[in-house]
Amino acid sequence: MKSTGIRDVAELAGVSVTTVSHVLNDTPHTRVSKETRARVREAAKTLGYGPNRMAQALRTNRSGLIGLLSEEIATTPHAGRIILGAQNAAREHDLTLVIINTEREADGTSHREDVQALIDRQVDAVLYATMYHRTVSLPPNLQRMPAVLIDSTDRAGIVPAVVPDEVGGAVAAVRHLVEAGHRRIGFLNNNDDVPATHLRFAGYRQVLEENGIPFDETLVASAPSETLPGYGLAKEILARSDRPTALFCYNDRMAMGAYRAASELGLEIPRDLSIVGFDNQELIAANLFPGLTTVALPHYEMGAWAVETLVHLLHGEAEHRLLADRPTLLDCPLVVRESVAGPRAD
Repeated sequence: MKSTGIRDVAELAGVSVTTVSHVLNDTPHTRVSKETRARVREAAKTLGYGPNRMAQALRTNRSGLIGLLSEEIATTPHAGRIILGAQNAAREHDLTLVIINTEREADGTSHREDVQALIDRQVDAVLYATMYHRTVSLPPNLQRMPAVLIDSTDRAGIVPAVVPDEVGGAVAAVRHLVEAGHRRIGFLNNNDDVPATHLRFAGYRQVLEENGIPFDETLVASAPSETLPGYGLAKEILARSDRPTALFCYNDRMAMGAYRAASELGLEIPRDLSIVGFDNQELIAANLFPGLTTVALPHYEMGAWAVETLVHLLHGEAEHRLLADRPTLLDCPLVVRESVAGPRAD
């Protein structure tokens, strides 16, 4: 039986053998359209053809492996989308992810060891994803190879990074409440000193100022961003005679606590109280009653963006190195469900 060769792929895709070689070997600086690349990969998949990995590695000095160093995200609800986005983008470039989950360490010791473990496996580059948006110091061995940060920024400003647009997401959430007619809007915030805490608060303040709504510091309360602290803060703020008609919550877990507090106080959502969360943790947001309007974090998009940027770095495209000057912001879209209505006339 005749084995499938590169000429067969070229014939099925309707392109030259050279084009097939460029696409399957991910050759840098080649002008091949996205549509042609997809057609070549589909033809190769149909025929069961793939480049010889060992021969390819010897010829290009590349393994075709990308390391994903996951700092605790693999144990959170967010990991799956980041990994899926990175994995799908890697597949588009005929690359394979090697994943290591690590714990957060103050001195970075385990990170150096984990990065070295990836280097020992001859990965071409590394994605470094943290549990939530914050600033990190990278181990020295990670600074010596192509790398991209996901959901964090590099304190030294050396490595390109992608983070969610926390301010934009908060603006979308609070603006939705204002457009529904609310002017007395409480904010249940996180009390951790991380970028998301300050940026979501900044978005809240921005919308109030844009709409001429006086800022009332008594409508803002902070606690650990979990369900029970959210319940406690909400019960206190909603028990007031001058309670807010709407709440913006730092995340969906705090919003879930606010639902419970509202129920205990005899308030019906959204008739008596509107609530908007953040994160779009679907196990929570879609299963509360009524469904929680919230803001989605772009986990899938961040994973895909990071891989695409790594590919550019591996190809030596200088403009992508400039991305290290500041993180790339990705939109946090509003996901509208049933937890928002206009304030009651009384």
